[in-house]
Amino acid sequence: MDLDQVRAFVAVVDHGTFDAAARALHVTPSAISQRIKSLETAAGAVLVQRTKPVRPTERGLALLRQARQLLHVADEAMRQLRAPDLSERGRIRVPIVVNADSIATWFADAVTTIGTAGEVELEVRRDDEHVTADLLRSGDVMAAVTTEPRPVQGCSARRLGAMTYRARAARSFVRRWFSDGVDRVALAAAPVVQFDRKDRMQIGLAERLGITQPLPQTFVPDSTQFVAAVRAGVGWGMVPDLQDPGDDLVLLDPTWTAEVTLHWQVWRVGSEALDAVTTAVVSAAAGIR
Repeated sequence: MDLDQVRAFVAVVDHGTFDAAARALHVTPSAISQRIKSLETAAGAVLVQRTKPVRPTERGLALLRQARQLLHVADEAMRQLRAPDLSERGRIRVPIVVNADSIATWFADAVTTIGTAGEVELEVRRDDEHVTADLLRSGDVMAAVTTEPRPVQGCSARRLGAMTYRARAARSFVRRWFSDGVDRVALAAAPVVQFDRKDRMQIGLAERLGITQPLPQTFVPDSTQFVAAVRAGVGWGMVPDLQDPGDDLVLLDPTWTAEVTLHWQVWRVGSEALDAVTTAVVSAAAGIR
């Protein structure tokens, strides 16, 4: 495949319009259009829907991840050829996706290691750990922290460790809502803090205990502020051990726990940048094993 054509295809998908892709690549919209048409002719299929925003067709989606991988390998190779001396190379972009609780805890060490090395322009996206692998399948990211142990096609996977969550609440909250003891009936009436609509941690515990009615909920879609809301007595919540290292919160019941096993999935391509990111992430995750 012609690299200019592939680059135009990826740019159109990423930026949503032919004009925006042209500005990003410093060419004319007609040049982008011609490159897309040539690539479609070579592929024997329509690859993008000419809508606003532009969307890849089914055949385009099948090509997209391979196109991104091809460009990454080509850009990294060209970077090495142009500047054999590591200190003279520019940074190479590596988009990854990580769940919010990891970002708020152990993953900060990986960001520090990668950022100070000066080789990688790291772009961290945030999403639920149960769906992060979908971004790998689409080619939107090169690596993901995910709960999915089976490697996505074209990727390798390794276990990072397990984060332990326990039902916790502030002491003032316990005095107000569990003055007669913590049991299933009291839990059914007590307010709960939820991360977002995807968060099944608290609801899953309630269902395991046989609680079927809706719980009074407050949504706080930020890991640090989620724990802050629990500490402030807004509601109880499943808080990771890593976010309550001093045991300041009250453990509602020792059996009300959940473990989330995390895996690192990364493109299986020859890339110094991806290898460096993987090394930093695996090292940072050592604290959760």
